[in-house]
Amino acid sequence: MLSLKKKPETAGPVTPYWHTNFRNYEALPDIKVVRTAFFVNGGAIAVAVALLIYFLLGEVQLHSLHNQIDDIKSQIQADKPGSDQAVVKYRKFQEQEAKIVEVDKFVASRPVISELINNLSATLPVNVAIDTFDLREDMITIRGTVRGSPDKASGYASAYVEVLRSAPEFGTLFGEVSLTNLSRVPSTGRVAIEVVIKLSSKEKK
Repeated sequence: MLSLKKKPETAGPVTPYWHTNFRNYEALPDIKVVRTAFFVNGGAIAVAVALLIYFLLGEVQLHSLHNQIDDIKSQIQADKPGSDQAVVKYRKFQEQEAKIVEVDKFVASRPVISELINNLSATLPVNVAIDTFDLREDMITIRGTVRGSPDKASGYASAYVEVLRSAPEFGTLFGEVSLTNLSRVPSTGRVAIEVVIKLSSKEKK
């Protein structure tokens, strides 16, 4: 049995538009669901908002910094009287400290009185007596009396001066020992002596 099939029609030539397309697509309105201008405008607004927030934060921080500076200045002004008083007291303390140090140095430069008298007593000859003892900053003056005839008394006085010069007890203390006076006392018949001792510079430091 022969089936009857419809012979497909042969496609004919494409008929061109019946008129020329004069439409200007750039001038036509944007009919998309989300318009392109929305993204452009939204981006510009976002940038503007971000810049505004940035400048606002900067102004807030600057204002806070000014407030902190004002608070610090106020605190400085409030503490200034107390600070000035503390400076004055500290300067007075420095002056007093300098005086104390000077006194300490002076005391340290002088020999210990008790030790010095004890050594003088230990080295004193039996025929020599000390009448006065004068201790000053850099020298000692001893005035005494020597028993015996004028010739012997003179020898006793010279021997005593040599003892003061060479005794180990005074080695670092005495610098120069001099017999500055040797005279007879008519009322007693004894000989008065005066010995000047210059303290060693090593001892005074």
